[in-house]
Amino acid sequence: MDSNYSADTVVPVADLRDYFRESITAAIENQRVQVDEHATHYVVNLLTLFSRSEELYEDSGEVYGLKPLAMMLLDANEAANPVERSASLQRLGDVALFIAGFFADGLAHQLVDLDYYIRMGGTAYGSLSDEIRGTTRGRALAPVYGELACKFPIVVDVLNEVRDGTRQNSDIDILRTYEVWLKTGSERAAALLKQNGVTPLPQAKRRH
Repeated sequence: MDSNYSADTVVPVADLRDYFRESITAAIENQRVQVDEHATHYVVNLLTLFSRSEELYEDSGEVYGLKPLAMMLLDANEAANPVERSASLQRLGDVALFIAGFFADGLAHQLVDLDYYIRMGGTAYGSLSDEIRGTTRGRALAPVYGELACKFPIVVDVLNEVRDGTRQNSDIDILRTYEVWLKTGSERAAALLKQNGVTPLPQAKRRH
C-alpha cells in the first residue's frame, strides 16, 4: 500500500465520520462533480468503518490481510444463496473503492493496477444493484450501488483528493499522476498535471 499514507501524516480529528463527510463534500464541490447524497453518505460510512483495521482486513486463522479481488469474485460466483452472493459483491466493491481511493499510488508497481480496481469495483456494485432491486433491502440500496457503479472513477478521484488532504507534503508525483491519467483518464489527474505545467495529450489516453 501507499507508503505516503502513514501514521505520521494522518490529520488528527475529533470525529472521523464528520471529517470524512466534510472532506468528501469539499472534494465534490472542488471537482465540480455530481454524486448522489445517499451514495455520498454510504461512502462516508464505508471510510469510517474501514478506518478500523479489523473491518478492512480478513482473518482466516492462518492469514491476516486482504483477499485478492479475483478471490472475492469467486466467492460471489460460488455463493450458496443470494444473500451470501450479495455480501460478497458488496465486499468486493467496498474494498476496491477504498483501495483505489486511498492507496492508488501503491498499485503502480503491482501486477494489477488502478484501472483493474476501478473495473472490478464498478462491476461488482453494478451487479449488486441489479440483483437486489425489487427486494426490501434493494428499495433503499439498489439506487446507491447503481450510482457508485456508474460513477466509480469519479468517486475514486474524490477519495484521492481526500487522501491528499491528509498529507503534509502538498507536492505531487508528476510521473505517478501521469500514469494514473494514462490508465484511467482521470479528470482530477489531468487537472493536477496542468497545475504543474504538464498538458496531457488527448491521443495519449489509454486504448479501449
